[in-house]
Amino acid sequence: MITCLMEINTAVILAGGRGTRFKELTDLIPKPMIEVAGKPILIHIINHYVSFGVQEIYILTGYKHEYVVNYFNKNYKKNNDGNFQFNDSVKIIIQDTGIKTMTGGRIGQFLDKVDVEDFFLTYGDGLSNVDLNKLEKQFIKNKTLAMVTAVRPPARFGSLDINGNMVSRFGEKKQVNSGWINGGFFVLNRKIREFIRDNSEVFEDYPLEQLAKKGSLTAYKHNGFWQCIDTIREKEIIESAIKNKEFILYE
Repeated sequence: MITCLMEINTAVILAGGRGTRFKELTDLIPKPMIEVAGKPILIHIINHYVSFGVQEIYILTGYKHEYVVNYFNKNYKKNNDGNFQFNDSVKIIIQDTGIKTMTGGRIGQFLDKVDVEDFFLTYGDGLSNVDLNKLEKQFIKNKTLAMVTAVRPPARFGSLDINGNMVSRFGEKKQVNSGWINGGFFVLNRKIREFIRDNSEVFEDYPLEQLAKKGSLTAYKHNGFWQCIDTIREKEIIESAIKNKEFILYE
């Protein structure tokens, strides 16, 4: 466990989508509850934040909200305010933001109910070893309304090194070496609420596009491990990385 003191003490996890690309499992359970290495993805993400000292974690649900609530009812105790106690110092708040609400709308609902200035946010279907302490420090230094963790996209196909018409190397690349994509793991200021118009707002569209245009969005470049889990194949990739100790889970 890392546990270091940080100024930002609240994390938000988007866990309400239908996960249509993973229908083999998401017809039955919400995608963040799919198990990887014996635990739901959601619990691994929570452990990541907890390891860095975050003490208040909001789970924004929608699709199969009851499944998430039932899991926490079965595995964790409720405290006096009706929320779940993850451990002695960490509280879990599950907020049902609606089945049809999009990512931006979920964030908007959260900000309408919770008085917090800055907060972490990520998706419920990706794992990484991003250093949240460094992420926070860069966000505070840059003084923008939003910071996104930029990651290298995982390679979908085997790679070839070619000299002339001769293949000098053939292999499977885990990540490409050029370009950056949205890896989640944001740090956000509550003023982003101004860019979310209604529940149908997709956070990755108008809000982030406008923040970028106004010079209010910065990036933290992460060259370490990152993997989204949208398919059975990607679940197998991350479980292989854990087995081979290419990625160490936070506990």
